[in-house]
Amino acid sequence: MNADAPASMGLAIPPAKDTILVLSGKGGVGKSTVAANLAVSLSLQGFSTGLLDTDFHGPSIPRLLGLEGATLTMDNGKITPAEMGALKVLSIDFMLSNRTDPVIWRGPMKMNIIRQLLEDVNWGDPDFLVVDCPPGTGDEPLSVVQLVPAPTGAVIVTTPQDLSIDDVKRSIQFCRALKLPVLGVIENMAEFICPHCGESTELFGKPGGRAMSEEMDVPFLGSLPFDRSVASSGDAGKPFIYFDGNSATAKKFESMVGHILEVVRG
Repeated sequence: MNADAPASMGLAIPPAKDTILVLSGKGGVGKSTVAANLAVSLSLQGFSTGLLDTDFHGPSIPRLLGLEGATLTMDNGKITPAEMGALKVLSIDFMLSNRTDPVIWRGPMKMNIIRQLLEDVNWGDPDFLVVDCPPGTGDEPLSVVQLVPAPTGAVIVTTPQDLSIDDVKRSIQFCRALKLPVLGVIENMAEFICPHCGESTELFGKPGGRAMSEEMDVPFLGSLPFDRSVASSGDAGKPFIYFDGNSATAKKFESMVGHILEVVRG
C-alpha cells in the first residue's frame, strides 16, 4: 500500500449506505468482540455488510472471525477483502508478513492508510460498514470521521467500573465535538452468572453503564454478562452470535442490534 500518498479531504462518496464506528475509551472492554458480532449479526439478517479493522496496533478481528492467515488478492487495482460467509472483512493483520510484527506509524501515515482501506477496496455497495476503532480518541477514529461523508454514528463499549466510565465519557464528548451521533452504549462484563447455581454477581459492584448513559444523555443499549463461552468462542474464531445464537447472551446482543437498526433505519 502507498502510505506516502498525501491525504486530502474526505471521500467523494461514502463506502457504505451506513457507516458505524465501534469505540471504547479503554482497551480490554470487549470492543472488538462487539464490532465483530455486530457485523456478523447484520450480515445474518440479510444486510450486505463490511467490517474494517482500523486497530492497527492490536488487530483482533481476524482471530475473532477465524480468518487468521487469510490471503488478500487484487482485482482491477483494488483489494478484495477476506470473507466470512457473506461478510467482507479487512484488517492490517492480513498484510503483515509476521503476525507479531509491530505497526509503527505516525498519524499522517495512518490517515493515508485508512483512506486507502476505505477507497481502494472492493467493498461493493454495502448496506453497512462496521469500523472497529482502537481504544481512545486518537488518529484512527478521527480519520474515519473526517474521511467518510456523514458517518451514521458510533456504538460505544464500556465495562461498569469508574476507570472505564471516565474514559467512555471522553469518547462521547469526542463524538459530540465531531457531530457524530452516539447510537448507544453497550455495557460489557456487567455480571457473572454462575454456570452451576445460576447466581448473578456484579463483577464491578455496580451497573455503571446505565447511570453514565443517563448522565451523558445518550441511549443505553443494554448490558452483557461476563460469559466464558463468549471468550472461548472468540479465541476459537467462532463469533457467538452465529455459533451460539440461542444462548442468553446472544439473544441479549440481538436485541441491542435491533435497537441500533431502529435508530438507523427507523
